[in-house]
Amino acid sequence: MQSHDLSAWTHKHSFDTGNPGAERGTQAVMWITLAMMVIEIVAGYAFNSMALLADGWHMSSHALAIGLSAFAYAAARRHADDPRFAFGTWKIEILGGYTSAILLLGVAALMLVGSVERIITPQAIHYREALAIAVVGLVVNVVCALILGRAQDHHEHDHGHAPHHAGGHGHQHHDLNLRSAYLHVLADAATSLLAIAALIGGLYYGWSWLDPVMGIVGAVLVASWARKLLLETGKVLLDREMDHPVVAEIREAVETGAESGVTRIADLHVWRVGTTSYACALSLVTHDPSLTAQRVRQQLAVHEEVVHVTVEIHQCDMEHAAAP
Repeated sequence: MQSHDLSAWTHKHSFDTGNPGAERGTQAVMWITLAMMVIEIVAGYAFNSMALLADGWHMSSHALAIGLSAFAYAAARRHADDPRFAFGTWKIEILGGYTSAILLLGVAALMLVGSVERIITPQAIHYREALAIAVVGLVVNVVCALILGRAQDHHEHDHGHAPHHAGGHGHQHHDLNLRSAYLHVLADAATSLLAIAALIGGLYYGWSWLDPVMGIVGAVLVASWARKLLLETGKVLLDREMDHPVVAEIREAVETGAESGVTRIADLHVWRVGTTSYACALSLVTHDPSLTAQRVRQQLAVHEEVVHVTVEIHQCDMEHAAAP
C-alpha cells in the first residue's frame, strides 16, 4: 500500500467570530440590570421580603454573568486575528456561556437556602412597598429581554441556518453566549413574576408562607435552565459533534463505491470552529489513482459550512481497499 499525506486547504482562521448587535445588547442590559439590582436588594432588606431580596441577589449574579458575556464578545473580537488561535476565538464566547451557566446554578442554590431559612424563621414583610419594586423589576426584565431577543432574532436570521447545498439540508445554530445572557434575563423575569405572585398572596390573603415557597420554585426553575445551558455549551467545548448531520453529509460527498472499496473513509474527525462553521480531518483509502486533496475539496465545496479540511489519502489496489 502506498500512502500519500496530502494537506488540504487552510482557511482564514477567524471563522464565525463576532456578533456586534449581541455585544451592544449585552452591554446595555448589563448596566440596566446593575441599576435594578441595587434597587431590589435595598428594597428587599428595607421591606423584609425574601422573594424580593432573592430576586435582587439573583439579579446581581445575572449582572455579573451578562457582563461576562459582553466581555467574551469583546475578547473574541479583540483577538480575532491572533494567529495563536488556530481556529479563531469563537470558543471564548462559548466559554462565557458555560461560565454563566455555572453562575446560574450558584444563584439557584443561594435562592434555595435563603428560602428554606425564611420558612423556618418567618419574618414580617412590607407587602405594598415590596410589590411596587417587584413590578418595576419585571418591567425592566421585559425591556432587557426585548433587547436581547431582538439581537438573537437578527443573529439567527443571518446565521441561523447553514448555507443551502446540494443535499438540501439546513442546520439551525444558536449564539450560545447570547443565549446564556438571554436565559439570565428570562430567569430574572420569572423570579420577578414569582415574587409578585407571592407578595399579592401575602398582601390580600395572608399567605406569608408563599413568599419563601416562590423562592424555592424560582430556584428549581433557574437550575433547570442552567443545566440545559451547561449541556449545550459543554458539548461544544468538548467537540462532541460526531452525531451532527454534517458528518453524514461529509461521508456522502467523499465516499464513492465504498461497498466495493473504490474510496472509503478510514478515519474522520469533525469539530465546530464557529456558530455555523466546521473543520474536519479525514483519512481516505482508495484504489483511484486520480484522487487528490484538491478533488476532495471540490467534493466538499457544496457544504459551505465546512471551512477547513485536512486530508490524508492512502493509495492501494482494489484488494486492499476492500479489506475491512
